[in-house]
Amino acid sequence: MLVLTRKAGEGIIIGDNIKITVIELKGGGVRIGIDAPAEQKIYRQEVYDRICRENMEATQWNLADLNDLSSSLAGRKTAK
Repeated sequence: MLVLTRKAGEGIIIGDNIKITVIELKGGGVRIGIDAPAEQKIYRQEVYDRICRENMEATQWNLADLNDLSSSLAGRKTAK
């Protein structure tokens, strides 16, 4: 991990198109600004961790649940 010391108004550049600027130091917190392309996804760590956890949970299908879903969908096709 790279650790840098920056003051308010100073920043860092990541790659060719991401700029992070320290906006304000206040009450033990740091406000940062991120200038990045619109297509670049940027998440707070806790949000990213939750997305990863939910994605992992979504891949843990129970075979009985999958069979029930399959039966339910098959029933919908014949009911039309």
